[in-house]
Amino acid sequence: MGMQTGAHIVWDWNGTLFHDNDAIIGATNAAFAELGLAPITLERYRALYCVPVPKFYERLMGRLPTDAEWAVMDATFQRHYSVHRSRCTLADGVTELLAQWRSAGRSQSILSMYGHDELVPLVKGFGIEAHFIRVDGRTGPSGGSKAEHMVRHLAQLELSGVEPARTVVIGDAADDAVAARHVGAGAVLYTGGSHSRASLEGAGVPVVDTLGEAVAVAERLAG
Repeated sequence: MGMQTGAHIVWDWNGTLFHDNDAIIGATNAAFAELGLAPITLERYRALYCVPVPKFYERLMGRLPTDAEWAVMDATFQRHYSVHRSRCTLADGVTELLAQWRSAGRSQSILSMYGHDELVPLVKGFGIEAHFIRVDGRTGPSGGSKAEHMVRHLAQLELSGVEPARTVVIGDAADDAVAARHVGAGAVLYTGGSHSRASLEGAGVPVVDTLGEAVAVAERLAG
């Protein structure tokens, strides 16, 4: 898309553009069964889930998992998630929202904590990659915060003329707001993903129930 000016959205993927709640809870409970933990409901998951992810397991287990336990938990979850995700789709209205934002001459990108090598073909498979000037997934170990990944993502975007002050992150986790603040960007949090509204409202940024609302708020925040 070339050099960009004006408002920019950095989209989260899992739980935001990609409606994978069923895959998340299915993979979580499949992993829990292998590890001898009791299953949880989606409501309980959304109330307890947090980043870094080992803290989530601490809330469930009453203690932090050891490094060895975390490695097993993460690998087990990822194995089950790769099976469950095949039944998931984009969130309602995503294709239209992306096209409208792009047709207005604005830019957008994806930054996800999902593995980069898995993310890129998934985005391409939905036929939406042309809407983004950059798609970045996680590189390195999983389970951490998005903040440092956001620093690298924004540094690359600035080469295309994107300004942090006119950038808004749209995601479904409080960590998205933390990452946005870390680079001087705005944020809007969406209640349709992995976090409940109650767990998002303490982040100090707008919280909305639809992605259409999120885009409207982002437009105002980015000026």
